[in-house]
Amino acid sequence: MDPLKIGIVGCGGRMGRMNLATIAASEGCVIGGGSDLPGSPAIGQDLGLLSGADPVGIMVGDDPVELFAAVDAVIDFTTPAATRRHAELAAQAEVVYVAGTTGLDSETQAMIEKAAIQTVVVQAANMSLGVNLLEMVVEQVARALDPDYDIEVLEMHHRHKVDAPSGTALMLGEAAAKGRGLALDSVARKAREGQVGARPRGEIGFATLRGGDVAGEHSVIFATEGEQIVLTHKASSREVFAKGAVKAALWGRGKPAGLYSMRDVLGI
Repeated sequence: MDPLKIGIVGCGGRMGRMNLATIAASEGCVIGGGSDLPGSPAIGQDLGLLSGADPVGIMVGDDPVELFAAVDAVIDFTTPAATRRHAELAAQAEVVYVAGTTGLDSETQAMIEKAAIQTVVVQAANMSLGVNLLEMVVEQVARALDPDYDIEVLEMHHRHKVDAPSGTALMLGEAAAKGRGLALDSVARKAREGQVGARPRGEIGFATLRGGDVAGEHSVIFATEGEQIVLTHKASSREVFAKGAVKAALWGRGKPAGLYSMRDVLGI
């Protein structure tokens, strides 16, 4: 079987370059193309050199339509506005589409779900193995403990992250709510300030920290009178997310159209 040709949208960014480097170092796939916003300094650069590897003879372009037409799979860690367009292009080209963009609104999510009718879409707020295992454990712990255990989700990311709470924090909150048989929106408290009063029983709270170059740290705290249970995941490098995204792209090859998660990819 020929190597899977994987394209990267937003390839000039920090995550885009890490995805390129991970493809270059992985078996079963090759760098198939890359695009970035018009005017980006990455435009015209060799994708191999951009990844820190040897030249591949493929240059960064500014037209995602051309990219989707030239590859077998596309990895997307861009912005909600760009992701809406990319989901549409993935459906048209029928390529494996790995969607890792967070902070999505309902319109963008609807576009992703629509694309999954026509092609393979793997979507996750976090592509790392550890976080997806943590999600599963959080759901189980929340199911086992009664609402006397308060649930708080704490997350920290680098100073450049634009959405809060993080997509991963919300994913973990969703897992906790699911474990209790609830919809997260009905019990979530995403910020606190001022005289907010006593903490309501059953609330799931979020706390957001930003600073430095933190790739991603998340803790879910179950606290009651006399004890706390703290479940934590720390990512020291974006490489763990890139490895998961490449694994998802390879897994999606030959699968029937549909919307999949990293749990599907990892078989958990």
